[in-house]
Amino acid sequence: MLNRAMMVLVLLGAPLAAHAEKIAVVDMQAVFEQLPQRDQVNETLKAEFGDRVAAVQKIQEELRGLLEKQQRDAATMSETQKTDMARKMESMKADLQLKGKALDEDMRRRNGEEQNKLLLEVQKTINVIAEKEQYDMVLQRGAVIYVKPDADISNKVVEALGKGK
Repeated sequence: MLNRAMMVLVLLGAPLAAHAEKIAVVDMQAVFEQLPQRDQVNETLKAEFGDRVAAVQKIQEELRGLLEKQQRDAATMSETQKTDMARKMESMKADLQLKGKALDEDMRRRNGEEQNKLLLEVQKTINVIAEKEQYDMVLQRGAVIYVKPDADISNKVVEALGKGK
């Protein structure tokens, strides 16, 4: 009975062993770090948010200047002047927090949008390479413990994206 079960398992496994899968891996982190389009995305985002970043930095500088003035002139200021300056500084802090938080959220959202566009390009490129080189499966590098260097197609992906496919 045991021999019969073993024979069935061997026969069922034979077709699987006869058809070896051609597998490749891609190190997505390395691909994204080497993408030439990444610099272009950074420049686009800098241009898009440059004015807002400058406005936030201007508020920070003004607030820093008021704080230095308050520390420097506190002994010679009247109570009314101290109160007015404290109110102005609190107002500027609130404005800074509001604008800074909005800027951070908007930049994070736009960066995510641009990263998703790049991810789609990378995935399309991986598919093209996999079809061209007849890979049955492409895995992320982090999903495997060991892979032969010639099965890693990360450089091919970066090269293809650099050329614009």
